[in-house]
Amino acid sequence: MFSHVMVGSNDIERSRKFYDALFAAVGGKPAITDPKGRLIYLHNGSMFMVTSPIDGEPATHGNGSTVGFALDSGEQIDAWHAAGVAHGGKAVEDPPGVRDSGAIKLYLAYLRDPDGNKLCGLHRL
Repeated sequence: MFSHVMVGSNDIERSRKFYDALFAAVGGKPAITDPKGRLIYLHNGSMFMVTSPIDGEPATHGNGSTVGFALDSGEQIDAWHAAGVAHGGKAVEDPPGVRDSGAIKLYLAYLRDPDGNKLCGLHRL
């Protein structure tokens, strides 16, 4: 359904360090930079991008928005979360772990990136 996800950043180099570490923690490669200076991450058939806003206004996070990353295991989510916190992200919500709603069981972790975008690592159990 989606072709890509893109978030805004006020500091592309800070974002590069954060997202390079986040993707490396799950076996991904560092960003490719396009001619417009946007960061492009290609991983498991998906594309994630980081850009400075084209309108010249400051980047802001979407309140209520979350970008979810499908990961392979709870261990991979723990590594992803730890890499994010170690590189300028902020742990939010409950600590990484199993959430059981009765109908579905998930292993989840949440982060805010350095610009405030909310990210979720998710593994279906």
